[in-house]
Amino acid sequence: MYEMLVGLDVSNDDVYQVYRDAMRPILESYGGSFGYDFRVSEVLKSESNFKINRVFTIRFPSEQIMNDFFSSPKYMAVKKKYFELSVLSTTIIAGYEKHT
Repeated sequence: MYEMLVGLDVSNDDVYQVYRDAMRPILESYGGSFGYDFRVSEVLKSESNFKINRVFTIRFPSEQIMNDFFSSPKYMAVKKKYFELSVLSTTIIAGYEKHT
């Protein structure tokens, strides 16, 4: 399983939730899912210049399937409609093979 740890600067929680709801069926069709999901009130140390107020893990059966998901036309349409209106920046904190 391939997993990413992601930090976001969410500027509109309501629109971001619509994004999550719209993209979830697409994510699940690729065998993907969310693991953890946090709202962050204070970042004590960061290697990024971007603000982070949301942190989550997203996982897929493989890195290739993850890449296929993020480049799929269905996902890209949802991203353009909702994600770009609700998120100011994205920080990929880590990507790794997860062994259970």
